[in-house]
Amino acid sequence: MELKAVLLDEKAINRTLIRISHEIIERNKGIDDVVLIGVKTRGYPIAERIADYIKNIEGKEVPVGYVDITLYRDDLTEEGAPKVKNSDLGVDVKDKKIIIVDDVLYTCRTVRAAIDAIIDVARPKGIQLAVLIDRGHKELPIRADYVGKNIPTAKNEVIAVELKEIDKNECVKIYSLK
Repeated sequence: MELKAVLLDEKAINRTLIRISHEIIERNKGIDDVVLIGVKTRGYPIAERIADYIKNIEGKEVPVGYVDITLYRDDLTEEGAPKVKNSDLGVDVKDKKIIIVDDVLYTCRTVRAAIDAIIDVARPKGIQLAVLIDRGHKELPIRADYVGKNIPTAKNEVIAVELKEIDKNECVKIYSLK
């Protein structure tokens, strides 16, 4: 893989998440009944950060849960669909406004699996989607309600999100597979 560019640095990621936090508050007319569900691995720390920003803005805490979905790629055979690893979301989602948080939106299959996992646990009032990066190439009719940055990519490109909590580094990079 060849590094093409650093798309977002630490400051840009933080600015983006602060903006998304404001958009969540505005769209939901506050944060009553809002629950953030991060898609593990990198969606969960992003959801926690958004919750912190919302707390700083609103003075109230937003519950944060997670869904653990593993994509088995033998490389995208018909059985290569996302699988839910466990169904404990860590928070109550019944009759809540759920915001699924993920790092990169690509084919939408991970989001669909997350939606299925949430609905299997309880019926929420509604589900919204927040992503740091939307790179296009959707295979399902799903769109994000909150997008940090739209990055149209070629199929031979990869977006890598690095977060301090996991990677000890903070940036978004684009690579070419050549």
